[in-house]
Amino acid sequence: MYQASEKRYDSMNYFSSGNSGLKLPALSLGLWHNFGDNADYENMKALCFTAFDHGITHFDLANNYGPPYGSAETNFGKILKEDLGCYRDELLISTKAGYDMWAGPYGNWGSRKYLLASLDQSLKRMGLEYVDIFYHHRMDPETPLEETMGALSQAVKSGKALYAGLSNYDGKTLEQATKILNDLRCPFIINQNRYSIFDRTIENNGLKETAKKLKKGIIAFSPLAQGLLTNRYLNGIPEDSRIKKDGRFIQESALTADRLIQIKELNKLACERGQSLAQMALAWILRDGVVTSVLIGASKPKQILDNIDALKMTKFSSEELEAIEKICQK
Repeated sequence: MYQASEKRYDSMNYFSSGNSGLKLPALSLGLWHNFGDNADYENMKALCFTAFDHGITHFDLANNYGPPYGSAETNFGKILKEDLGCYRDELLISTKAGYDMWAGPYGNWGSRKYLLASLDQSLKRMGLEYVDIFYHHRMDPETPLEETMGALSQAVKSGKALYAGLSNYDGKTLEQATKILNDLRCPFIINQNRYSIFDRTIENNGLKETAKKLKKGIIAFSPLAQGLLTNRYLNGIPEDSRIKKDGRFIQESALTADRLIQIKELNKLACERGQSLAQMALAWILRDGVVTSVLIGASKPKQILDNIDALKMTKFSSEELEAIEKICQK
């Protein structure tokens, strides 16, 4: 029977999500990859145990994580039942709905029917009475924002979620959604968005600045640009890499000659800082205090430990920040 380390809170930093009372670990574990039925169950357990033993209390899922859809929640629910469930009050568990999940007109996007039905299904798969955060996974151009936000509010008022979150929203829509949720007195506290040295979308679409202004948290996913911001591709594309094995998330065409030059120059800067490229990329996201937590993915426990080491140095000199910007502009 798993027993968590007594030292699990000794070295992790925790930050409030916006102006809420909820604190997230600086690093959170995302179950987007490596928790489907095509993955090894014993390795899933090792990843969760390693994370929790080192203060990573937050486990992030979505209804369609797998493959197949729903399997990541089912597998995580099994881990909860067998080992982690006794620590439920120390865990922060989140899930989402908004992308394709089941056939027909009621299994996608942002309708009240879809969101609330999906949450019920997620809770059943994980064997939980509630999740800590329930997100709408993406903006819906057809469903009125009032309906989608009303569904999030209902999820919280029903006791099936403690907080509401938004994912993949832009700054303008975030501001509109916040006003609606404030009127509904719904505890909306966090935004989940893609963010990395190579992906500045939230800087360009107003999300980062608006979240800061409204005092809402941000949790960043794909911080390593699907592996580009690691030493994985410094000497070409390995045969066992994600690019070769699974083209769903990153294409071989993403590793252009110019991009490879950027990766090598960033790697050199990271070495000068005494970090790996991945560690510097994670630290960069946390550099200014606007992002609450960074979602990491892992296929091996050692990767989690290496990522945690990034927290030893999250400060950057102005010269280092300028160098990163110059490299990215090439």
